[in-house]
Amino acid sequence: MIEIGNIQWFPGHMTKTRRMMQADLPLVDGAVVLLDARIPYSSCNPELTALMQAKPYMMLLNKADMADPDMTAKWVQYYRKQGIPALAADCISGKGLKQFTSVVREQMLKDLLAKREKAGMTGRPVRLMIVGIPNVGKSSFINKMSGTKSAKVEDRPGVTRTRQWVKVDARTEFLDMPGVLWQRLDDQQAALRLAFTGAIRDQVLDTETLAMLLLEFLHGNYPQSLVQRYKLETDETEGDKLLELVGRKRGMLLPGGVVDTERAAATVLDDLRGARLGRITLESPEEV
Repeated sequence: MIEIGNIQWFPGHMTKTRRMMQADLPLVDGAVVLLDARIPYSSCNPELTALMQAKPYMMLLNKADMADPDMTAKWVQYYRKQGIPALAADCISGKGLKQFTSVVREQMLKDLLAKREKAGMTGRPVRLMIVGIPNVGKSSFINKMSGTKSAKVEDRPGVTRTRQWVKVDARTEFLDMPGVLWQRLDDQQAALRLAFTGAIRDQVLDTETLAMLLLEFLHGNYPQSLVQRYKLETDETEGDKLLELVGRKRGMLLPGGVVDTERAAATVLDDLRGARLGRITLESPEEV
């Protein structure tokens, strides 16, 4: 059985971010917790949701265009059954975001806004803290909603390092916070899925072993993705053999006909993260 060892990644600035969040909570009316729709459970920082208990909050399942649509619908229902407003969206194209304001005003902040209306405070803007793990798409969400490029966007974790206020419109303001993981990743299955999707820097991981484990998952759950992307039809289930087959199919050979497994691994991980393997979800509500 392939094992990757203990996965941990917690840069020092994340401790500072948690302190900032706690200090800034009194400034906002509620919070939007961004999740990766491919790994809603694994991308949900339990320390964030514990912190957000002091305020109304909702779950925004971003990257829904990359996730299995049937599984995404199950995850949205999973949260709604717990009384947590949830919305699936693609923050690059904006698909699904038209419903965001109504979810905020008619579900998450319904009671607060009713009190304000009664007190004659209807002109006061709603202030929302935007939180989530690194690389989940907070900056893309903020830029799409505000129609600006005020938040820096890159396809790697840990880009946003400071908090900033962003005016969305006359009725809404966002407080953008840096992404933060929890200090100890005790659930190593969750850590593995975070690594698959790029929420943990590849520099701290054994990417070949990571790709092998991903290929084992795909072979068992989305075999057609391997057929369509790599023309890989095989009964082989072991990750090291699957990685070798991918490398050979792609002609990634070193002198002597040896497969360049490092290059093959990078290709497999990039293909998942770029949605070139199709729409894939790595966990289900039933597993939780």
